[in-house]
Amino acid sequence: MIPIETALRIAREADLDLVEVSGNADPPVCRVMDFGKFLYERTKKDREARKAQTKIEIKEIRLRPKTNEHHRGFKTRDARRWLLEGMKVRVTIRFRGREIDYPELALEDLREIAQELVDIATIEQAPIIEGRTMTMVLNPMRPPKKKPAAEEPQKETAE
Repeated sequence: MIPIETALRIAREADLDLVEVSGNADPPVCRVMDFGKFLYERTKKDREARKAQTKIEIKEIRLRPKTNEHHRGFKTRDARRWLLEGMKVRVTIRFRGREIDYPELALEDLREIAQELVDIATIEQAPIIEGRTMTMVLNPMRPPKKKPAAEEPQKETAE
């Protein structure tokens, strides 16, 4: 451990800066270096970390309890495409007028959609009613890890 005055003097003699690298450590860790270079490397590291992050996007399909099967098929196909791309899908059924009196119709629609997508999705949030809407969130299944291909046995040729 070097006193601050000595560290500052060493930095001045080297024509560099005394940079506090880790202030939470006990004692704090400082380094004699160019401060501009330190900032540049830190922003570069932050940028790389942001690039590595995966953004999870939530797509939504909206239906009504009286939506016919043909139209629901289009919506389910869109949901399948989004799930295969790795996005979450929120299925929303909006009630109008007296449709709210028959939530079991919407619940049945949500179950059918979940059943159609069971091969590529899991239910993250079960159907829930909030006001005049019923929602369910589907989460894409992780793609199975690829196994290394087993080497095919060499065919012997008869001569």
